[in-house]
Amino acid sequence: MTQGMYHYLREAWKKPGRELLHEKLIKWRAGDSVEKVEKPLRLDRARSLGYKAKKGIFVVRVRVIRGGRRRIRKGVKGRKSRKQTVRKMLKMNYKWVAEIRAARKYENMEVLNSYWVGRDGKYYFFEVIMVDPNMPEIKSDRTLKWITNRANSKRAERGLTSAGKKSRGLRSKSPELKVRPSLRSWNRQGK
Repeated sequence: MTQGMYHYLREAWKKPGRELLHEKLIKWRAGDSVEKVEKPLRLDRARSLGYKAKKGIFVVRVRVIRGGRRRIRKGVKGRKSRKQTVRKMLKMNYKWVAEIRAARKYENMEVLNSYWVGRDGKYYFFEVIMVDPNMPEIKSDRTLKWITNRANSKRAERGLTSAGKKSRGLRSKSPELKVRPSLRSWNRQGK
């Protein structure tokens, strides 16, 4: 049985060599944090997530800084300064953060999905697939017209994308997670 082109692309991305991405990462660091790209770098992954080379769909590369988020707690005096910061206050994965930043830059677009393309010592890089729900090409496409429904607006901000649902703990239906039916019903105990 012969394998298709996408099979070989997928296998190459399972263990990407340093030489493959090294020069690209240097250019990406110098560019903007949210940058529109001509075509997806990982074509096999983009196609499997719903990307099509047609009007109304494009790909954005997003750069997210690595490391935990910290916040200073405004407390009473008489504490060690080391104890006054809260670490890992952001309960979101980096892919979800990248999707939200892309959605905020392109307000008239909707986030379809995203995937990882690289990382270095300081940043993670993701490619986010954006769809324009007002384009007639999208409205007439039978696999993408669901995104034109108003119930699917602002998907990334509401945590309805794949990365958002995973970060919210909705992949598993275990009752111990305390995220269903909502975090408010569990007094924010979940996650």
